[in-house]
Amino acid sequence: MTAMTPGSNIPLTAARVAVDVAAPVRLDVSGLLLGANGKVRSDDDFIFYNQPAGPGVTYRSGGGTAPDAILVDTGAVPAGIERIVVTASPDAAGQTFQGIEPTATIRNADDGAVIATFTPPQLATETALVVVEIYLRNGAWKARAVGQGYANGLAGIATDFGVSVDDEPAAAQAPAPVAPAPVAPAPVAPAPAPVAPPAPPAPPAAPVDPRIAAPAAAAAPVSTGKINLDKGRVSLQKNQTVSLVKGGRPLLSQVKMGLGWEPAYRGKDIDLDASVIAYGPQRNHLDSCYFGKLSILNGSVKHSGDNLTGEGAGDDEVIVVDLGRLPADATGLVFTVNSFSGQKFTEVAKAYCRLIDAATGEELVRFDLTTAEPQTGVMMAKLIKQFSGEWEMTAMGEFVKSRTVRGMVKPAAQAL
Repeated sequence: MTAMTPGSNIPLTAARVAVDVAAPVRLDVSGLLLGANGKVRSDDDFIFYNQPAGPGVTYRSGGGTAPDAILVDTGAVPAGIERIVVTASPDAAGQTFQGIEPTATIRNADDGAVIATFTPPQLATETALVVVEIYLRNGAWKARAVGQGYANGLAGIATDFGVSVDDEPAAAQAPAPVAPAPVAPAPVAPAPAPVAPPAPPAPPAAPVDPRIAAPAAAAAPVSTGKINLDKGRVSLQKNQTVSLVKGGRPLLSQVKMGLGWEPAYRGKDIDLDASVIAYGPQRNHLDSCYFGKLSILNGSVKHSGDNLTGEGAGDDEVIVVDLGRLPADATGLVFTVNSFSGQKFTEVAKAYCRLIDAATGEELVRFDLTTAEPQTGVMMAKLIKQFSGEWEMTAMGEFVKSRTVRGMVKPAAQAL
């Protein structure tokens, strides 16, 4: 293993590598595929959590329990791409890297063996970093430690490398790099022929990361930005996340996840089963709580029992979670609903889940499932424990072909 310093480079000993970036806080990690001109060919070359795959480059989420990573398959990187830069920015808006220096670890993606590590020194007002780059030189792939900081967040990096950032404030159009540690810029090999002219401007092919998009006043109703409970009840849409923090303090009390549904056709019973699947830090399955096993993890997760019809107002099934009593290795909970009798979710109306403060009965978060697919299972929501100890709830609404919770274990782990 090599401990790299700013500007140092090493030859890659593996054709497939993973670069994960860890810090004491949650980070957003992304990758950009750059040509000989140092720019992306299009917005499709910006790889991040909302656009997780590109040619030869993939984003892998750590689910809040492990660092996010960028995977590079050098054999699949298209001709004309000479560099893949790996960037990181704190997930919390406006937070700098001062005191929370990140560490990038370059691994063999096939066996996980560590090839090198790099911790950028002397960070201060930077809100985003180009941490490392994987680059092609004389037909061989190498890795270089960079540590270039930006004071205007991921927007500065994105625009610097040619990514379109819609509705961005004018002040953020030009990057504002923070003076980095002395790093020799990567030499650019001369192109054998002129680079093809860019295509006419067009809207990005994938959603732009809200952390680099419009200011709050211009935000669209659907957003993946994270919020907390300070303003009261939160209504989530699919893929939105809420931090279970109120008044600056994590919610470590008992909560209830209520799940409900109604038959799509009056007079027709529908038997659905709500469950919760618990996972450890490596997405390892710990246990499942459902109608056949009403208590797991030493009683910190309990199920209310089976509802056979779905008729009537209110929650059909309730799962109680004592966040403060969960074992330390329980870092992810995925709440699912299955149709054991084989009825499809196109036969279900008004399916929802809601998080309730068990002590006060106050509804904290609600997610209404507004779409349906002819499947027998759906992942409704997940609770993920962060490095900081706080919990986050994300609305999912992902349909799966499975009539039982057992069939949900693998897809739910992949969704963490």
